[in-house]
Amino acid sequence: MKQTKPKVSQLRIIGGEWGSRRFSFTEQPGLRPTPDRVRETLFNWLSNDIQGARCLDPFTGSGALTLEALSRGAGWALAVDLSRDIVITLREHLTTLNCSNAEVRQENGLAMLGTAPAEAYNIVFLDPPFYQELLEPACAALEANDWLTEDAFIYLESENSPGRMNLPGNWQLHRDKRAGQVWYSLWRRQA
Repeated sequence: MKQTKPKVSQLRIIGGEWGSRRFSFTEQPGLRPTPDRVRETLFNWLSNDIQGARCLDPFTGSGALTLEALSRGAGWALAVDLSRDIVITLREHLTTLNCSNAEVRQENGLAMLGTAPAEAYNIVFLDPPFYQELLEPACAALEANDWLTEDAFIYLESENSPGRMNLPGNWQLHRDKRAGQVWYSLWRRQA
């Protein structure tokens, strides 16, 4: 029986210190890297708040959001994914970039959010696999377990309109857009 090679895709860092750098990652079921134009819009929205921010990416996938945040001046990033291959690949990318202000963990992101962090985060990227009912429980866990600073930003990528989601009452919609079948929105936590 002939074994097929895993399909490899590329991601490009759009802006910041590492702008235009390209990295490869192995495609996996359910992995949907945030498209370039969506990332560009998101980081334009965050342009005044990314410098020095503590960023959390509990469903990192290709690592595109983590790499983009670090390239644009985030002070620290924690990226989490269940896939060993993804974790190894993202660690290699950070080593290539000589980046020491990030940690990559192989862990269940939702389970991790069920615990308390050592320190709260200013910006959280929530882009879990679609159709697995992970987004709303992740949002609830961020609030319940003190993962967020008082005025944190929370980025959501989902298959549903933000208006159809049950989100914490102290989150205010800051911006939202749609690209094809993907809704993306930025929320601001109110203390």
